[in-house]
Amino acid sequence: MFGSVPTQAKALAEYQPVIGRDRLEEIRCLADQLQGARVLHVNATAYGGGVAELLATLVPLMNDVGLQADWQVIKGAEEFFQVTKALHNALQGGQKAVISEEMWETWRRYNRLNAELFDLDDYDFVVIHDPQPAGLLTFLQQRLGRRPHGKWIWRCHIDLTEARPEVWAHLRPYIEQYDAAIFTMESYVKSDLRVPRIAIMPPAIDPLSPKNADMACEEIRAILTRYGVDPDRPIVSQVSRFDPWKDPLGVIDAYRAVKEKVRDLQLVMVASMASDDPEGWLFYERTARRAGEDFDIFLLSNLQGVGNWEVNAFQRASQVIIQKSIREGFGLVVAEGLWKGKPVVGGNVGGIPLHVIDGETGYLVSSTEECAERVLQLLRDKQLAARLGRVGREHVREHFLITRYLRDYLSLFVSLR
Repeated sequence: MFGSVPTQAKALAEYQPVIGRDRLEEIRCLADQLQGARVLHVNATAYGGGVAELLATLVPLMNDVGLQADWQVIKGAEEFFQVTKALHNALQGGQKAVISEEMWETWRRYNRLNAELFDLDDYDFVVIHDPQPAGLLTFLQQRLGRRPHGKWIWRCHIDLTEARPEVWAHLRPYIEQYDAAIFTMESYVKSDLRVPRIAIMPPAIDPLSPKNADMACEEIRAILTRYGVDPDRPIVSQVSRFDPWKDPLGVIDAYRAVKEKVRDLQLVMVASMASDDPEGWLFYERTARRAGEDFDIFLLSNLQGVGNWEVNAFQRASQVIIQKSIREGFGLVVAEGLWKGKPVVGGNVGGIPLHVIDGETGYLVSSTEECAERVLQLLRDKQLAARLGRVGREHVREHFLITRYLRDYLSLFVSLR
């Protein structure tokens, strides 16, 4: 087939202290109706970005409750990922993103290739994530001369509200071959999309993963010191890809405005350089140029050994967490920050308002100036920051943990049988 992604075993029972017995039993009751069902998740990369993080927990939990779940990654070369990055930008409303017929042909060619590689095992549910492999069902049907077994679901993690009309018009016929489509928010669903079933499922975080589990203070200090960050001085951080939609340049500008008042402030920016994001290095270089020779700005990535455990430490050490996105499908890092009891200053876009409730769990901002103002306010008012952080953690517990995401998938599967 494509590339099989190994996952570490997880047990639903371990989440009971976090979510309570009643919710655990609700999940088990749904799973009892799906025992032995074969599930396949297909996406473009095994690491870097929120989709891979979700699947790394969701797939083993599906297996733990009695389903037979697999995770596969499609085959693709740089030319394909250049096209899919442009496609991603166009679907998020990027006005400079142009998808030529030659680019569409590249997309079709790789989807056709992956359809040829598709293992014809009888899956009961196949979940295709995002635009990269969205043509797989169409080309598989052409290969077989019939519709493949099982229910096919397209999971869109992108904010489509300002998608380029001509790009969406080209992609839509491929999506309409599916039995269901999943979106993060109702507002992301295009009005002209015709599929038998639409489900709304905001993503969620794994509270027990290395990225979110509790850490000892000594461990946090040791990790910060290893990367040259002073644990005794104030820290603000943003954990995101180096991507124009995450506005890393605006984050640095906001930090510099705050630093005029808080002279010992440090900024930590952590990214995961993903295999399907060829623009990552370009925006890393732009961000590095904007940072210049400010030794209180730390640009870190997985290439420097910064993994989930290190991200956890940087978020827990931060007084304020920033997610200054211009477009954002959901923003798992926002929920991660809130889960750690930290107030978040986030862009007032996409799915961020689902978990940043303005004035209750953090602040929503629409400009660099607003971002700097709110960060400064939270640095100066520690009681306010602590209160927002406490409320934010409970908000995530109630709405945005991976167990709720698992329950939503199981409910959809039951409804499609």
